[in-house]
Amino acid sequence: MNRSARLVAALAVSAALLTTAGCDRLRARDQLNKGVLAYKNSQPESAIEHFKNAIHFDPELKVAKLYLATAYAQQYVADVDTPENLRNAQQAIDAYQDVLKNDPGNSNSLLGIAYLYMSMKKFDDARDYYKKAIAADPNNPEAYYSVGVIDWRAVYKDVGERKGKVGVKVDDPLPPKSKAICGDIKAADGARIDEGLKMLQSAMDKREDYDDAMAYMNLLYRRKADTECNNPDAAIADAKLADDWVNKAMAARKKKADAAAKKTGGGIVLPKQSAPAK
Repeated sequence: MNRSARLVAALAVSAALLTTAGCDRLRARDQLNKGVLAYKNSQPESAIEHFKNAIHFDPELKVAKLYLATAYAQQYVADVDTPENLRNAQQAIDAYQDVLKNDPGNSNSLLGIAYLYMSMKKFDDARDYYKKAIAADPNNPEAYYSVGVIDWRAVYKDVGERKGKVGVKVDDPLPPKSKAICGDIKAADGARIDEGLKMLQSAMDKREDYDDAMAYMNLLYRRKADTECNNPDAAIADAKLADDWVNKAMAARKKKADAAAKKTGGGIVLPKQSAPAK
């Protein structure tokens, strides 16, 4: 075969490959569209199969991977520890991870994994992924809020266990003779309390009247009071700040309720006003 013939053959092979690739992409889009339709029609199992087919035909189709992860996540039910349910959660996490291989800063995938870990009560893993989501999108208030909530949960559990050993309820102050326990609490939980307060403040900076974040500010300041060893004035100041955040949260909720009531006419749907007669 002469050089010209070899060139023609190579071009023919290249054209065939391009044609095949183009057909596969069209098949992938068709499967994606069918999957979206099935998902909207509350047919998750059918949707999952279509999304998997779309990825088979086009492994770089990120939107199909995101839809697949979302469909698996929708199948997961929190607090149900059956093998099938946990498998749905893990398959969703795996699908999100597949997106992150080529797009490590994909905020939707990071938040999806964080939310699933949170629902599965894998709080340390959830905290790590919420922090990654913050790095990818520093303007998402819910990611900051979620880290603050996770920090509070960890602190509340640890403080409760430490106080319980000396017969003190978690929300009661330590007796004066328990300075050693106060020091242990500060060493174990002080950094997470500070981080939680910082994260919640960031959430409120990015969302006006974030009443849920205010409520957790109250809870964290009550735990901060447990770390004010040998400084009763600081403990009193923390308790006052906690009370202030309770009041701010209540005010923010009232403001939202008033705005909602005003929007709907105080809960009554008003009839449309007809034009005045001329």
